[in-house]
Amino acid sequence: MKNIINLSFLKSLGRSLSNNIPLLQVVIGPRQVGKTTTILKFLNENYLNKYLFYSADEVFNASPKWILEIWSKARLEQKTLVIDEIQKCENWSAIIKKFWDEDKVNNRNFPCILLGSSSLGIQKGLSESLTGRFQLHRVFHWNFDESKRGYGLNFEEFLKIGGYPGSYIFQERRDWANYVKQSIILTVIEKDILQYHKVKSPSLFKQAFEIIMSYPAQEISYTKLLGQLQDKGNTDLIKYYLSLFEGAFLIKVLEKYSAKKILTKSSTPKILPLAPCFYFLDILDDYKPQELGRVFELLVGSQLVRTEESIFYWREGNDEVDFVLKHGRQLFAIEVKSGRKKSAKGLDKFKQKFSEAKVVLITRDNYFDFEKDPLTFLKKY
Repeated sequence: MKNIINLSFLKSLGRSLSNNIPLLQVVIGPRQVGKTTTILKFLNENYLNKYLFYSADEVFNASPKWILEIWSKARLEQKTLVIDEIQKCENWSAIIKKFWDEDKVNNRNFPCILLGSSSLGIQKGLSESLTGRFQLHRVFHWNFDESKRGYGLNFEEFLKIGGYPGSYIFQERRDWANYVKQSIILTVIEKDILQYHKVKSPSLFKQAFEIIMSYPAQEISYTKLLGQLQDKGNTDLIKYYLSLFEGAFLIKVLEKYSAKKILTKSSTPKILPLAPCFYFLDILDDYKPQELGRVFELLVGSQLVRTEESIFYWREGNDEVDFVLKHGRQLFAIEVKSGRKKSAKGLDKFKQKFSEAKVVLITRDNYFDFEKDPLTFLKKY
């Protein structure tokens, strides 16, 4: 990477380290977005000679004994312990729970940062053993500002290839597409998902991702998705697939907004790819304006995901709103004007039903202000 730009998650991590928060600090996010490099740069600038870094990738057998050795060294030297690729350690979550609990009882806790390339593998360990013992810090795909400052991408280029900085070095579109497919998506599916979760037919699972990507930021029923798979199953299968793709930070599944939670949970999903590049992997040239407009819409959605607030879509008959964001008691109805001809009646209808909602229109002209700080931007309305 030329420059480390993806630093947003460091604000909360820095506060926790500065304030000696007595919890494990866990960093999760997509593959290939610079988690490890960013943290090392941050530690070198702020905690030089005050941390110990180890990676399970560099150990032939990352056993519980290995974790004990590095844990004991950090405890003795009272330095921040950083363990990368933690999911590759045998029974890692149970071992760390044991050591952390022992240190807490003896009042000798020290800062510990855990991260790795397989977010699903880490999340599985956290839920199994470390409940209540960690603080989570989320890393996201690179946005336009980060890509522009780091690699000089213009906005049109970002809409076509944005999300994974490691892919920006390729000059040929076909080489770029092959890299994203083979080195990122296939690796996520095989090493992050299938290694930790049981899937009846891996080939069908891979096919499902390709189908899902053909409906970016679109509402589509579970039944319709199921009908396109070459398998006899039920909608629970599709819901399971979507949950795995979402857990691996490939997509975000949006539910339809309703004042009644039961209607929200039973709604048809809207699938939001979390990197713009997913849409154009099989389109190497001849980009249509409506396609770029669709990608702009999903780009706005992916920036809303960064807020970590509750995000929905809304539809009633032919009236729709692209995104609905709930922030505490505040409600925002967000329409994306991307160049495609769309009626604004949906916003009016939504406002009639939910009078407390603030109506926001995002265009290419105000997108850059929106991207800097989505919540602050929305609150101006």
